[in-house]
Amino acid sequence: MRSRSARWCTCCCRASPSPRPRLHRPERCGAATAARASVTRVPPQETSDRVDALLAGLNPPQRDAVTAGTGPLLILAGAGSGKTRVLTHRVAYLLRTGQSRADEILAITFTNKAAQEMRERVELLVGRATRAMWVMTFHSACARMLRADAHRLGYTRQFTIYDSADQRRLIKKCLDDLDIDPKRFTPRAMQVQISDAKNKLRAAEEYRGLVGSFFEQTVADVYESYERELHRANAMDFDDLLFRAVNLLELFQEVRDRYTKAFRWILVDEYQDTNRAQYRWLQLLTGEDRNLAVVGDDDQSVYGFRGADITNILNFEDDYVDAHVVRLEQNYRSTQTILSAANAVVANNRGRKSKSLWTDLGEGDAIKVRELADEHAEARFVAAEIERLVDEGVSRSELAVFYRTNAQSRVLEDMLVRAQIGYQVIGGTKFYDRAEIKDAVAYLTFLVNPADGGAFTRIANSPKRGIGQTSLSRVLAHADTMGITPREAAAAPERVPLLGTAAQRALGRFMSTIERLAERVEGGVPVAELLEETLRETGYLEALE
Repeated sequence: MRSRSARWCTCCCRASPSPRPRLHRPERCGAATAARASVTRVPPQETSDRVDALLAGLNPPQRDAVTAGTGPLLILAGAGSGKTRVLTHRVAYLLRTGQSRADEILAITFTNKAAQEMRERVELLVGRATRAMWVMTFHSACARMLRADAHRLGYTRQFTIYDSADQRRLIKKCLDDLDIDPKRFTPRAMQVQISDAKNKLRAAEEYRGLVGSFFEQTVADVYESYERELHRANAMDFDDLLFRAVNLLELFQEVRDRYTKAFRWILVDEYQDTNRAQYRWLQLLTGEDRNLAVVGDDDQSVYGFRGADITNILNFEDDYVDAHVVRLEQNYRSTQTILSAANAVVANNRGRKSKSLWTDLGEGDAIKVRELADEHAEARFVAAEIERLVDEGVSRSELAVFYRTNAQSRVLEDMLVRAQIGYQVIGGTKFYDRAEIKDAVAYLTFLVNPADGGAFTRIANSPKRGIGQTSLSRVLAHADTMGITPREAAAAPERVPLLGTAAQRALGRFMSTIERLAERVEGGVPVAELLEETLRETGYLEALE
């Protein structure tokens, strides 16, 4: 057996815990190579010139935020004030001045798009060294942590991540098992309550201790059943990623020490939208240096209905009394007329951090407000304005209609169709919400996680194979009774009580295909190749055509 001496690199377990930690030679380590590249020695004058070039074009407050030293940093960034520029330049500044290696930086955003944009911008400034950084969303970072240490919490590293539809389907099963009327206590209502509890770091047992009303008692019953079913399926829901990551850091000091030593610098975007779980996770990760830099604007906090806690940003200076505070108030996006109106509106907010946006782009046109009788009158006015502007020579591509909720679009669309005005609705079904994409993901999930009953239920009769919902329920019930996985139960359909002969044959054919594909997984087939084989051999591609 090969000796695990100092000749072998352990970066995957130290600075950048990966979903597949393994030992390998240092010269083959991409993370280590990128990290070394970030601290390549250059002549002092050249370093100074590079830093000067990096800071050129920043206004004084932006420069203050970028060059701030160690310790907690609060950047209050008004709308359009260049916060993304400040974040990316601060990361680049830490790397360029040699204060940090790339693998010592954790940069957190709220969307994958924002994370990708940040990574690309930093790479343009300092090169490929950024590849060793963790630049990702809260949930992506937590998922990576959990993949590395899931066994500590009683899961395997192949655990499935359930989306909202998967959650509601499982909650519906729990309601049925508990003989609770799903019309009176809808899966959606239960999901909202469970999600809120997890975002507040309340486990099912703690939630039960706080109940008062009959509704809350029902939620407690469903919550406990739901957690048992999730664990049985080796699955976590989206809220679990943060909840379980916090559990991991709180329960296992060695894991927490690993990450606090790895991440010397933590940067967080949109801090005003963080919830209790995210706040606690950051608190646990912030090491002795307390190099936590948060960027946000309390005036833009709009996700309270999703559990966002605005006091996280309002109380930052109480949590870190020595915090350095920078206000970014120069707006690069709007005219002063628009900013003055916005300032007047948000000035009425209670307990807000004082700031007043300004610009050097000029006063601009006056804002026009038109009050109309109802939504139909609004739609007629919008259509008439579009026709007037087009008649005056304005290109249709320069016109946009914004509305607050999707429900408002129907009346507008009806009027535009009636007026024969062509339009395009921006948005729609997200890629991963499309039925065929969810089916493909469910196939791959079931191949690597045989305990996932949700994935099995989704794919067993997709495309149609003559395996009805009743048959699927009997297979899952048999698995529960025997203490085996849904895949093991389905692989022996003749042993499933009350399963009809036709369903047994259909299920047997389906499982033969699944077992053959599972062998390909064990053989290490590339994911793209596996997906193509799966969709072809299960008849899914043919059904789509």
